[in-house]
Amino acid sequence: MRTPLRLALASAVAVAATALFAGPALAAPAAGGVPDSGAGSAVFVQTDGLAGNAVVAYDRAADGSLHQAGTYPTGGLGGALVGSVVDHLASQGSLLLDRGLLYAVNAGSNTVTVFAVHGDQLVRREVIGSGGSFPVSVTAHSGLVYVLNARAGGTVQGYIRVADFLVRIPVWNRPLGLDPTLTPEFTHTPGQVAFTPDGSQVVVTTKGNGSAIDVFGVDRLGGLSAHPVTNVEPGAVPFAVSFDAGGHLVVAEAGTNAVATFALAPSGVVTPIATAATGQAATCWIARDGSAFYASNAGSGTLSGYADPGTGGLTALGNTATGAGTVDASATSDGRYLYVQAGAAGAVDGFRVNAGGGLTSVGSVVVPGAAGGEGIAAE
Repeated sequence: MRTPLRLALASAVAVAATALFAGPALAAPAAGGVPDSGAGSAVFVQTDGLAGNAVVAYDRAADGSLHQAGTYPTGGLGGALVGSVVDHLASQGSLLLDRGLLYAVNAGSNTVTVFAVHGDQLVRREVIGSGGSFPVSVTAHSGLVYVLNARAGGTVQGYIRVADFLVRIPVWNRPLGLDPTLTPEFTHTPGQVAFTPDGSQVVVTTKGNGSAIDVFGVDRLGGLSAHPVTNVEPGAVPFAVSFDAGGHLVVAEAGTNAVATFALAPSGVVTPIATAATGQAATCWIARDGSAFYASNAGSGTLSGYADPGTGGLTALGNTATGAGTVDASATSDGRYLYVQAGAAGAVDGFRVNAGGGLTSVGSVVVPGAAGGEGIAAE
């Protein structure tokens, strides 16, 4: 076993022991009684509050409507990038569900909170440093976790998951080398970090700071290559990513207001397959639901749907209206519902995903204290 892993596992014992003395996050119960703790029917939303970040839990009813179940402080602070209005983190993936844990970034305090998930209830296990400044996105694969920090030129920091805790591996920190002086800040910070489906690579989008898709290789111990392969997409401003069933990269491009697909080679080089203009404004986020993808258009208050059966081809499914400032979105694991944040009011709009990929509204809720916040995860 290599030295980083030995150190990680030794540190994990100390981390777990310390956590035994840490009190759990307390939920403010919703009106109407005790939350339902049934698994697989919850939706979690991050407030990104500047005075104190929190995750609000919702029960999902059989008809897709949401009912507040509790509010859980993260123990950290939210943050707001200069120039942002409806998207204070200007990122995708700031709240992540992974095999019974929920990771939440605390951009204002440079930490990440780890919650254990029990149905619609959360227990705070750990608050750990992000390894950089202003964390905005988290990705996980097979016990490895990477966090993207947006300020000071950007960094990615790696961790090993041990039970319900994360152990930071200092040598798994990689600077992105972006220009921290470019303005406005919210369009020139990195947008997302994401593992490829097989876990062999980690992808980072740089948005307007280079307009590139950076691809790191992942070695057999979980560390990243010393430097990424930088795939520049002039004028595209790649913001958020997903992957289709065939492993092709699907990217929301804010500069061209389009959805684009790419083949991603083991070398880290991306090759364009298809591009579809949304005809909308500020196309920045993208969420997958089965063979369909939905891009969030913050400037238009809409979702643009596309079918991709796994070949990288894109077939338009039309646009659906949402509340103002459409930002991050998440589909349920059964593929029946899609929930999207409307950042202007801090609301969540719910939709039933119909056969063929069309969307039907199932109602909306206003998340307390979440105007401008980002981060949503649906079970």
